[in-house]
Amino acid sequence: MGHIGKQTITFKEPPVITYAYATAGPKEVQGPMGKYFDHPLEDELLGEDTWEKAEARMVQLTIQGLLDRAGKTPADIHYIYAGDLQNQVIASTFGVKDFNIPFFGLYGACSTMGESITLASMCIAGGMADLVIAGTSSHNCAAEKQFRFPLEYGGQRTETQTWTTTASGFVLLSRCGEGPKVTSVTPGKIVDLGVTDTFNMGAAMAPAAVDTILAHLEDTNQTPNDFDAIITGDLGNCGYDIAIDIAGKLGTDLSGVLQDCGKLMYDDEKQGTNCGGSGCGCIASIFTGYFYKQLVEKKLKKILIVPTGALMSPGSTQQGNTIPGIAHAVCIEMK
Repeated sequence: MGHIGKQTITFKEPPVITYAYATAGPKEVQGPMGKYFDHPLEDELLGEDTWEKAEARMVQLTIQGLLDRAGKTPADIHYIYAGDLQNQVIASTFGVKDFNIPFFGLYGACSTMGESITLASMCIAGGMADLVIAGTSSHNCAAEKQFRFPLEYGGQRTETQTWTTTASGFVLLSRCGEGPKVTSVTPGKIVDLGVTDTFNMGAAMAPAAVDTILAHLEDTNQTPNDFDAIITGDLGNCGYDIAIDIAGKLGTDLSGVLQDCGKLMYDDEKQGTNCGGSGCGCIASIFTGYFYKQLVEKKLKKILIVPTGALMSPGSTQQGNTIPGIAHAVCIEMK
């Protein structure tokens, strides 16, 4: 394990993503990516009496599905890294607690999948664990209730507003084994260009996405063409266009390689999602459900996933603060 450039870490013995598992809600299953999710949900409440409890249950189901697929028990796992959008990451806390696995609760907003894989990979590469689970989740109803308005309010959605994804994705990382390998990571810096509109998260996160992508390319002496795909988390249609524009003005053309899970998740016209998808579960479920399988099948050889997050809270918004953005890049290769 070594540090190169300004902020990138490479792994001499890259951790292996041996298994992955994706769960998605009914709206997500009806979208273009629906057939790739491992566990399609029939309803968003999952038999619970609140949205918050439903998300915790979704986390539990996803982790159990991952363990079953891997043929492992909770006792086999050294640590679990997870987080979500709820206050004090309670979806992860209550979803994980019954497994009795040592737990690191994370908050990177919608960048949490990148943060969890990054930290889990460093833990394994540093010799501190052999098997680690990493992942995240989000729930549309819980997130809207917390960050914007309760659903009963019936507020009109803006054209720039994304739809928070009800989904979860987790991976099992191992010191050895078969599967795609995490060869390098670039932890992101906070980038704040003064955006204050909570209904335009793409604009807040796009600068951070570009900052991290360009840092990774510079540190590793690569170009966008060295990747089969560079995949951002949940910029949506507006944020995607902003990212392409910013990168172009800085001298890097991402138009031929950049994909965004917020654009991939829904059929915006038919499903009424306006600007696409967002939420921690957006890139988590599409990576574990679709891109991971493309790597395993060797249809893709090298990708850079760049989950993006808007580092805000209800308190910061109410106090008129800006929305800082962050993005973490994870290079995954099927060698």
